[in-house]
Amino acid sequence: MSGPLDGRTALITGATQGLGLEIARAYLEAGVAGICICGRDGEALRRAERELRERATPGQKVLGEVADVSQPDDVQRLVGLALAELGEVVILVSNAGVYGPKGTVERADWSEWKRAVEINLFGSVLTARELIPHFAARGYGKIVQLSGGGATAPMPGLSAYAASKAAVVRCAETLAQELREHCVDVNAVAPGALNTRMLDELLHAGPELLGDAVYARALEQQRNGGSSPEQGAKLVVFLGSAASDGITGKLLSAVWDPWPELPGRRADLDSDVYTLRRVVPGDRGLDWGEV
Repeated sequence: MSGPLDGRTALITGATQGLGLEIARAYLEAGVAGICICGRDGEALRRAERELRERATPGQKVLGEVADVSQPDDVQRLVGLALAELGEVVILVSNAGVYGPKGTVERADWSEWKRAVEINLFGSVLTARELIPHFAARGYGKIVQLSGGGATAPMPGLSAYAASKAAVVRCAETLAQELREHCVDVNAVAPGALNTRMLDELLHAGPELLGDAVYARALEQQRNGGSSPEQGAKLVVFLGSAASDGITGKLLSAVWDPWPELPGRRADLDSDVYTLRRVVPGDRGLDWGEV
């Protein structure tokens, strides 16, 4: 039976565990011809490769490479391997990310703060930069950036995460405009609050570093089970498929947005719907602030 990703190939970063691995599973189920995954931990990468190869059909190829997406040399090697072994890359899924240091800005370790930005922001930009010439030459491509809730609301105690994820979304919006003429769609995804190792990090940090409100939300998420990673993976499958062609420059929530309906609403999406923007007084029914 055919799937929405039949014949397509994908590079998925940060895919050794959690949401990244769930996306890789969903991509195989959706019919990709091949995937290349990466991660910084060699042992975790080998485990993920074994699992994915067991799931793959005889015609599907699974590659894995140890790589740090914040390092240009690693990214160049990773993309070179994917192109050489898969023949082409149609979809880039930038999933690699970290919370970074916990605590207020003045208390956070500065080296860890910078490191979080390097992984979350620089890593997504570097992989896109390396593949953009390939996509442009083909006249087609898909870039999916994982943003998370840090892009749309302040996150006290997690400033590096919030700042870098907001930057990822604005970069995706910008790339979407730069690459429109090449038929390359670029979108960001908020997968929902997932009960992964990143939640464990928050709970371990405690209210002393996160503040009472953020810690209480983390506890509530643990209790209610969080969002389904499968739902996030389904949205990433959709954004890698032909069904989403022409939908670009958007931040979509896997949980809250009616994304399966979007192919029928392309005309409405040629606007600032699902984008980062400044709220002005008139947006809230206030009659001041206009010049």
